[in-house]
Amino acid sequence: MKKRAAFWVIAAFCVLAVPFLILISGQPAPGTSLLWDFSKGLGFGALAVVGLQFILTARFRGMVQPFGIDIVYLFHRYMAMGALALMLAHFGILYIWFEPALGDLNPLTARWELTIGRVALVAFALLVITSEFRKRLNVEYGWWRTMHVALAIIAFAAAIAHVLGVGHFTAAADKRAMIFGASAGWLLLLVWVRVIRPWRQTRNPWQVVKNIPERGGVHTLVLEPRGKVLKGWMPGQFAWLTIGNSPFGLREHPFTISNAPEDGPAVSLSIKPLGDFTGEVIKAEPGTPAWIDGPYGAFSIDMEAATSGFVMIAGGIGITPMIANLRSMRARGDTRQVILFYANKEWSEVTLREELEALARDMDLKVVHVLEKPPEDWDGESGFLDQEILERHLTEETRAWSHMLCGPPPMTDAARAALLAMGVPLWRIDSEIFDLV
Repeated sequence: MKKRAAFWVIAAFCVLAVPFLILISGQPAPGTSLLWDFSKGLGFGALAVVGLQFILTARFRGMVQPFGIDIVYLFHRYMAMGALALMLAHFGILYIWFEPALGDLNPLTARWELTIGRVALVAFALLVITSEFRKRLNVEYGWWRTMHVALAIIAFAAAIAHVLGVGHFTAAADKRAMIFGASAGWLLLLVWVRVIRPWRQTRNPWQVVKNIPERGGVHTLVLEPRGKVLKGWMPGQFAWLTIGNSPFGLREHPFTISNAPEDGPAVSLSIKPLGDFTGEVIKAEPGTPAWIDGPYGAFSIDMEAATSGFVMIAGGIGITPMIANLRSMRARGDTRQVILFYANKEWSEVTLREELEALARDMDLKVVHVLEKPPEDWDGESGFLDQEILERHLTEETRAWSHMLCGPPPMTDAARAALLAMGVPLWRIDSEIFDLV
């Protein structure tokens, strides 16, 4: 696994290096300065990072498995911000020190290759802004997905056209060929993600067979395969779900597979309505066609075979990967001890609490409920999960166990800080990204 991770890191550096190889090969363009060439280098760097984004979101299992797709998507998010920063720096240097080279800023009178470069900058800025502030801007999930793909294609195509149109470093035939080759590769990735992979999914449909209401507004959708079953499925992983007659639409969303692989081939997805898309998905009735792309993720007990026990910390719907791992442990007769901290606002909202009680009877599991607003007769932990609560239930022995965290970011951030303060090594703490998109 470590060798595979190292391979993909090196491959990413190679992808980023391609535009710079174009930049430095051959004779330098006459009449340039260091600052001028630096600004051009920033532009080429932005182009390389944007191209890498298509690879990061293609969901190649061999690439994402060593890291977990949630980590890959988080990297994608920050790389997008980095690409925008490079674009702005590229434009800013030219605007401040080489303004005549930019020509007229009016798109009606400016040279087309300069205008198309500004189109790329604006499109990518809109892409980053709408992604980072989607919820604050109240952009509906389906519209955001469509807009995200459209802006990404526009930004990349415009950037390529800008580079070729300016021709400062790509006038030579061999350099133009390299740019066209890289563009063709990224175009093939787009075709794979938006055409070939959905077409392959049409050969393996799924169907909703149950819609089970749970506490806290959660609904568990049980889906059965009408084609091939999931391969290589580990407890705690997730899948991308599309509801409807076709997998070609952009309305897909990742959900944790809440049942154990041992209970397959059907999969259960326990979903809480936290937005427009999830609010519609939980209404799916038995018989509804569905499409699943997965499994993905590395938040699994199967990744921690050597540990002697587990500390699991969940908040709200973050219980889903925990319950999947616990169900699998029970099915396998796994005797390792588990201490589960489960934080919720109110007792009535504690999803799957009856099953947790049953699991605690069947295996070596201790469940510690933490309620923000406990009932009057509550004798358990109350308030917010903090270091004081953790220290009351954990011992020195548990410091060496694997610690699995999933829930709202403020809760997991506080729990991680508390565990580190208690002496738990950072490499013993694993977090599932709660809000992937």
